[in-house]
Amino acid sequence: MNKTEERKIQVLKGAFKAIQSSGYHNLTLNDIANAAGFSKGVVSYYFDNKETILAELLSWLTEKIYQNEKDAINGEQTSEEMLHSYINAVFFSPNKNKAFYKVYLEFLSNALHNERFREINYQFHRNCWELISSIIEKGKEEGRWNGENNTLLVKGVRSIIDGCILQWLMDNDKESYKEYRDICFKSIRALLTRGI
Repeated sequence: MNKTEERKIQVLKGAFKAIQSSGYHNLTLNDIANAAGFSKGVVSYYFDNKETILAELLSWLTEKIYQNEKDAINGEQTSEEMLHSYINAVFFSPNKNKAFYKVYLEFLSNALHNERFREINYQFHRNCWELISSIIEKGKEEGRWNGENNTLLVKGVRSIIDGCILQWLMDNDKESYKEYRDICFKSIRALLTRGI
């Protein structure tokens, strides 16, 4: 990674921290610069404006999540192992999940009015659907999973994941983290076994 890329990553990490503190609407370039340890001028040198920083942050974060989930299922032999590894990758850490979703929910609330954010988020979901589809296809080959409509199964699986994460966040209880992960895994297995 060259110096320009390193500095851009520092700015993105600063923006991530700043959104956690200030939220999306109150966020300023100064907040991002301070969190990144740079002057506002340095931040402006690498990025045109706040929206560009935030769009790149959303893209960077969602790509990292996708790659982590993809890496988790690569090399697994059975659909059961793939599903288990995928859910473990989604529920990777209470602290990191809380930090990510705190920022991600800020983006989602703005994606309704921001085409750029909406497209980045849609690409993230397409990537997730691709991974889930590979798990479902493997399970069908093994005779483990049922259902005719893969599109509905894929979206159902992702909906269960997002729902379990959101419920855990609303509970605001670190102790229930593993419980929600287990609920997520069992609910997805039940859906895939029963089919749609």
